[in-house]
Amino acid sequence: MDLSPIVKGGDATQSLKHTLDLARHAEKWGYNRFWLAEHHNMPGIASSATSVLIGHVAAGTHSIRVGSGGIMLPNHAPLVIAEQFGTLEALHPGRIDLGLGRAPGTDQLTAFALRRGSRSDGHDFPEQVAELRGYFDPSLQTEPKRVHAYPGEGLKIPVWLLGSSGFSAQLAGQLGLPFSFASHFAPENTLPALDLYRRSFKPSNVLDKPYAMVGMNVVAADTDQQAAYLATSMQQQFLKLLRNQPGPLDPPVENMDAIWNPYEKEALQQRIGSSIVGSPSTIKEKIHRFMEETEADEMIITTSVYDHDARLHSYEIVAREMGMIE
Repeated sequence: MDLSPIVKGGDATQSLKHTLDLARHAEKWGYNRFWLAEHHNMPGIASSATSVLIGHVAAGTHSIRVGSGGIMLPNHAPLVIAEQFGTLEALHPGRIDLGLGRAPGTDQLTAFALRRGSRSDGHDFPEQVAELRGYFDPSLQTEPKRVHAYPGEGLKIPVWLLGSSGFSAQLAGQLGLPFSFASHFAPENTLPALDLYRRSFKPSNVLDKPYAMVGMNVVAADTDQQAAYLATSMQQQFLKLLRNQPGPLDPPVENMDAIWNPYEKEALQQRIGSSIVGSPSTIKEKIHRFMEETEADEMIITTSVYDHDARLHSYEIVAREMGMIE
């Protein structure tokens, strides 16, 4: 999962070039999906126009699935998303995923600017999901509609529900849809949400049994010490969010204790302390243990590393240790 991070001293043009370069490497290394996330009013993230960027990445690659992790549906009219992803699927058949979230992906003031009101604050997310799915598959609609999505109607675009709590887990289960949990920033809710999803699951024309994905921060390097050093950029990034001071991704530092206070350190430990950081042997062991604990079908990783080459190397190490490449 990529946010097209804008690094300190860089700009969006550089970040978007790095995103496509990472996608091409991920494809070469055997990764199954490359997802991009919607965020707004965040100076360190360049993936705000998510559908546009998905099209750019899909056009610059050949086989890897490209999708949203996710589109924050309350920010948009379901018809618009159906048309955008219908267009993407028509351009890149069989390669597009549509992951949906109900959070704004931003602060409340920016959410108002996006939505021009408070009527779409996420409370009607189930109805929005139903409307969106109905544009792709009219048989899901309870009554005939005069509004259609062209392109979109009749296309088989996988719809995932994303979440960091039990709400979307239960909804995904009830609808028989695949579910992706944001363990990379809500680790304490991972096992309860997955359990709720599996207990709530009802077979559908999409799935006959639950299918779960878990997200995780992963920073790999040649040594544990080097990986811990690189991971301080991620720690600084989350610290800025904790302080409500979002900004570009900072270079790594030798000592985080000079930057955070004890309260902030503890808060971040609870939020991202389960991140997988280390040498090849360390991350291999931790990834296998995490997958055994969650019993997830897939894992989606995000790597916030300042240096682009070091970031590429991290993903390559994961691919090699997971047996995707020799």
